[in-house]
Amino acid sequence: MSYFADVRALTRKDLLLELRARDTLPAMLLFVVAVFVVFHFSLSARSSDLAAGGLLWVAIIFTALLGLGRAFVPEREQRTFDALVLAPCDRSAIWVAKGLATLTFLVLAEIVALPAFALFFHGLDGATILAIALADIGICAVGTFLGAMAVATRARDLLLPLLFLPLAIPIVIGGVGASVVDSPARYLGFLGIYDLMFALICWASFEYVVTE
Repeated sequence: MSYFADVRALTRKDLLLELRARDTLPAMLLFVVAVFVVFHFSLSARSSDLAAGGLLWVAIIFTALLGLGRAFVPEREQRTFDALVLAPCDRSAIWVAKGLATLTFLVLAEIVALPAFALFFHGLDGATILAIALADIGICAVGTFLGAMAVATRARDLLLPLLFLPLAIPIVIGGVGASVVDSPARYLGFLGIYDLMFALICWASFEYVVTE
């Protein structure tokens, strides 16, 4: 099988597992909508758009963390992670497929969450939507890589947030910046460079992570 065929088969597997189990996406949807509802009644009417924008990005990061935390759960629970690593395909295809599946779940959650945010707080402009799209790629690229590192440890539920959240700080900075400034090109470019740099690093080093 070709590399892209391997990625397609692995991605399809993860999507079908979620379609049958319905574990990840409902939890992400419930969490992000609950956050917006709670803060809608908690923040005063005089709260600035900057505060609301910061809330949006924090909600996206932690919603994604829910999905990333479950990215390798099926393999862990069924004790098939070693079999997945030993499968006759390039191991980086596992990272790409897991990242695409998590990206799909995150985008589906945002399709519901972003209209809810616009309803409770304020509308979203094109720059914010583009920043969210770029941020989603970086979140899933880095988070999937770190999830593979954490899955083999005893403290995996604690280790993933500890590793992921510091690396997500640039995403929050770029996202909030693109959402509030009049000329967001600099922040969008920053998010694009972040995506490219970390995607290349994760893709090139994933094989060494899962074989250790």
